[in-house]
Amino acid sequence: MQGLYFEDLSEGQSAEMTRVVSAAVVDAFAELSGDTNPVHLDEAYAKTTDFGVRVAHGMISGAYISAVIGTKLPGPGAVYLSQSLKFRRPVRLGDEVTTRVTVKELDVRRGHATLKTICEVAGKTVADGEAWIMVPRRPA
Repeated sequence: MQGLYFEDLSEGQSAEMTRVVSAAVVDAFAELSGDTNPVHLDEAYAKTTDFGVRVAHGMISGAYISAVIGTKLPGPGAVYLSQSLKFRRPVRLGDEVTTRVTVKELDVRRGHATLKTICEVAGKTVADGEAWIMVPRRPA
C-alpha cells in the first residue's frame, strides 16, 4: 500500500481525523508507554490537581498526528523526521479530538515536506506544532 507521492503534494493541502479519547485509550497508552502518572490513571489523585479530573497523556495527541501522517497525508511510505509540539490545553476523558495536518512547505530538492499540525477539542487548540517528513517520489 502506497500513500501520496511527493509530486502529489501541494502547499495548503490537508487531511484530518477525529477520535474520542476514552478511559480505555488512556489506560492502553499508559500500558504501552510505561507512563503511569496518576493524573492520567487515578481519578482520586486527579481530583487533587489543577485539572480536577483525569487527563489524557499529551503524547496521545502526538500519536494522533502520526496517525494522520502515516495513513492519510501523505500516508503509507512517509517517514517522520521530526515533530515540534506544544500542549495548549488538557484533553479530558470523553473529549473528541480532531487532528489536522496541512502542507506548509515543500523542499523539492530533498523530497521533504513541512506540515502544520494541530489537535483541537470543540474548536480549541489542545496541541500544535510542525512535522518534518520525507515523502517518497513517484517511480520513474
